[in-house]
Amino acid sequence: MIILTVKTDQQLAEVGIFDDEKQLGYQQWEAHRTLTDTIHLQIKKLLDTKQLGWSDIGGVVVFKGPGSFTGLRIGFAVANTIAYTNKAPIVSTMGNDWLNEGIAMLKTGHDEHIALPEYGANVHITTPKK
Repeated sequence: MIILTVKTDQQLAEVGIFDDEKQLGYQQWEAHRTLTDTIHLQIKKLLDTKQLGWSDIGGVVVFKGPGSFTGLRIGFAVANTIAYTNKAPIVSTMGNDWLNEGIAMLKTGHDEHIALPEYGANVHITTPKK
């Protein structure tokens, strides 16, 4: 199974593709305020290097947090959309071993259906002025 991994909790974003535990490709880039413009391009670049397409993704692992509200929100939107579109399982994990833990969860049949981030603090959203 081809697994996509996504980590967008910091300015340095990460995406990877794995065939079970075997890493096929991994990309880190300084995304900061360009994450929405670059995340799809980085995933596509990784898939292209192995002659894979979006529909080849059979599972998704996403870093749960804590971290940047906007970064996590963008990463989760992309990860959930890809999982939903491909009818693929999705899991979210935290900690230093998030990637291996997530891959192991997929291999044992876990599926959150819709993964949700953990920001690490209350979200501060500006209140409407009206």
